[in-house]
Amino acid sequence: MIKPKKLASRNFLSSLDMTKEEAIQILDIARSFKNKDLNINLKNKVLGLIFDKSSTRTRVSFQVAMSRLGGTTIDLNPTTSQINRGEPIKDTARVLSRYCDAIAVRTFNQSNLEEYAKWSTKPVINALTDLEHPCQAIADFLTIKEEFGELKDVVITFIGDGNNVANSLILNGALLGVEIRIACPKGYEPDSSIIKKSVDITNNTEMLKITNDPISAVSGANVLYTDVWSSMGEENQKEEKDKDFKDFCINDYLLKKAAVNAIVLHCLPAYREKEITDQVIESKNSRIFDQAENRMHAQQALLACLLQ
Repeated sequence: MIKPKKLASRNFLSSLDMTKEEAIQILDIARSFKNKDLNINLKNKVLGLIFDKSSTRTRVSFQVAMSRLGGTTIDLNPTTSQINRGEPIKDTARVLSRYCDAIAVRTFNQSNLEEYAKWSTKPVINALTDLEHPCQAIADFLTIKEEFGELKDVVITFIGDGNNVANSLILNGALLGVEIRIACPKGYEPDSSIIKKSVDITNNTEMLKITNDPISAVSGANVLYTDVWSSMGEENQKEEKDKDFKDFCINDYLLKKAAVNAIVLHCLPAYREKEITDQVIESKNSRIFDQAENRMHAQQALLACLLQ
C-alpha cells in the first residue's frame, strides 16, 4: 500500500510546487484512491474554501474529496463574509489559519493567492487563478496515464487560448517529460514566464511547441485538449475572441488528423459547437467525464500529501 509522503513545499500555489517525484506520487495515490486501495483518515481536519470565481467541479470535488478523507469543508463565500467588504487578505488569512487546516483559494490574480500564502500558517492551495490551474492539471495527467499507462511517448495538443489551463499543462508536461503542443491564434500565446520555466526545466526546446496552425499541432497527437475561449472575467472580449478562434474548434476533421487512439479532454464547462463540437464530446474518443471525476481523486491525493 502506498503511504503518502508530505510535500516538501508547504503550499500548492503552482504546479512547480511539486518535484517530478512528488507529481508521480500524487498520480499514484490518486489512482489508489480511485481503486479504493487506500484509506486515509483526516478526521477533525478542516478545509476552508475561498472562491472569488464561480465553480462547479472544483468546489464539489474539493468538498467530496475532503469528506471521503473524513474531514470537513467550510465554504467562505466572499459575498456572505467580510472578504466582500474589503477586509485585507492578511487579516483573513491569519484568522482562518487558526480555524482551518488548509485553505483552497480560487481567485483572479496570482498575487492575491501569494498574499494568502504569505500570511497563512496553514497550507494554501491554488484552486484556480488567471495564471495557473494546477489541480486541474493533476486530474488531466491522471486521466492520460489511465489511458496510455506510461507518459513517456504521449503527445498532448492543447487547442485554444494560452490561458491558465494551458500554462499548467505546460509546467506539468515539463515536470513529467511529456511533449506539449499549444495551438492558438496569434497574440493568444501562453504566458512568456511559463514558457521560460518550462524550457529551464527540460533544457529541451523540442518538448514545447507553440503554433498558430491547429492542423499541424494535432498531427499524430495522442491527446487533444481544449477549454473555453473566454475565461471568467473576459466577458467583454467574448465577441472578439469568438471571431479570432473560429478555426480552433476541435471537430471531427481535426480529430481524424490525430493519432488513431487519440483521446479528447476538456476541463469544462464547455460551449458546445464553439471550442468543441457536440459530436466530439459524445464520441468514443472523449474522456471528458472521466477527467471530471478525476478532479475528486486528484484532490484527495493532494490533500493527503499536504495534511498527513
